[in-house]
Amino acid sequence: MAKGGVEALVIQDDTIFGEAHADEIAALTTARRMPAVGGREFADAGGTLGYGRTDVDLYRRGACFVERILAGTRPGELPVEQATRFEMVVNLRTARAIGVTVPQSVMLRADRVIE
Repeated sequence: MAKGGVEALVIQDDTIFGEAHADEIAALTTARRMPAVGGREFADAGGTLGYGRTDVDLYRRGACFVERILAGTRPGELPVEQATRFEMVVNLRTARAIGVTVPQSVMLRADRVIE
């Protein structure tokens, strides 16, 4: 990416990139002074910004589906749902380290800031 002139990176929030290798990817992008965005956990691992669903809410909704299935509802009759609550995490420590100024408008929208 450095040879190709890539200036920023967006990481898909999944188990391969977002969870298993988040620390390594965050360290590489920080070392290259490259802003990187991924899921919420990515910001905790050192990425510049994290944005994604809140797993606790998804687990709660999943429990509701299990309850309905155990009560006799056929799984095929259950509606498909999407996440409705998302969280944005700004890693201000990383942003400062790579020389990025996070706009105040972004800071005001952040659910959590890592200093």
